[in-house]
Amino acid sequence: MSLLLDVRGLSTHYVSARGTRVTRAVDQVSFALGEGETLGIVGESGSGKTTLALSLLRLLPPAARIVAGEVRFEGDDLLRKPAAQMRRIRGKRIAMILQDPMASLNPLFTIGDQVAEPIRVHEGASRGSAWVRARELLRAVRIAAPELRVREYPHQMSGGMRQRIVGAIAISCEPRLLIADEPTTSLDVTIQAQYLNLLRDLQRARHLAMIFITHNLGIVAKMCDRVAVMYAGRMVEAGPIRKIFNAPAHPYTKALLESIPRLGDGRERLIAIDGQPPDPANPPAGCPFHPRCPRVLDRCRQEAPPEVAVGEGQTARCWLAGDRR
Repeated sequence: MSLLLDVRGLSTHYVSARGTRVTRAVDQVSFALGEGETLGIVGESGSGKTTLALSLLRLLPPAARIVAGEVRFEGDDLLRKPAAQMRRIRGKRIAMILQDPMASLNPLFTIGDQVAEPIRVHEGASRGSAWVRARELLRAVRIAAPELRVREYPHQMSGGMRQRIVGAIAISCEPRLLIADEPTTSLDVTIQAQYLNLLRDLQRARHLAMIFITHNLGIVAKMCDRVAVMYAGRMVEAGPIRKIFNAPAHPYTKALLESIPRLGDGRERLIAIDGQPPDPANPPAGCPFHPRCPRVLDRCRQEAPPEVAVGEGQTARCWLAGDRR
């Protein structure tokens, strides 16, 4: 498997207008992704998942700054690319599906115009040929009667159809990498399953690499080859799906897995993680998870653990994981 994306030591901070408050939204994150591979990124809200995705595309809000790291895509560091070159990469070689399709679709333009736009921008196609391609793409994402739908507007579509249309836009220029940021959040269970099957079929047909951001570990188990767990802006554990699910090395990963409801296990109450995630602008000393960790050591309160290998392809940031080697 050829390496497609190599992220090294990426850090993104949000800085207040006066520069007095710094929020470490993404802190020293490193990972790699091969061609055709799917990486799941999980964690609680506020853990830095979406900021990480936006950092890869350099689509951050004005208050955010990438302060360190490298994002090597097909061998080139995207952080060193001029803005004009990044505009040619976004939508063409790297595409993103946002979690709210209504925030991605313009209510004033037809579906056909919006699906055809990246084809016209990146490939220089005429409006007529781009619309022909738009109908083909709607058919590829299993939207019935694409000849009629291309002339309709987003408000005339159901939530599941809007999400499929956003997917059609994302694959319109046949990207190498697709980033899906919680794309099933607003879908009911039945439509969610259909959409996940669609994404998996599209990935196999087009040999897409995918980064799938979610808080649903069940989706990760179904969709991904590897998983990375984020907490307080850092990846605290990463590895192959089977190893992470069967033998988690970090207490936070273990707590996430234990909190999944299971039918027939006889529990009267769901297991929850005590406490709240830390304020990324004022994180605790040492390991950021230590105020909530049931196995905390004195060392955890004073020193942040480094990333260590705990098995083949599996890493964790935990002093207990280091002792397990």
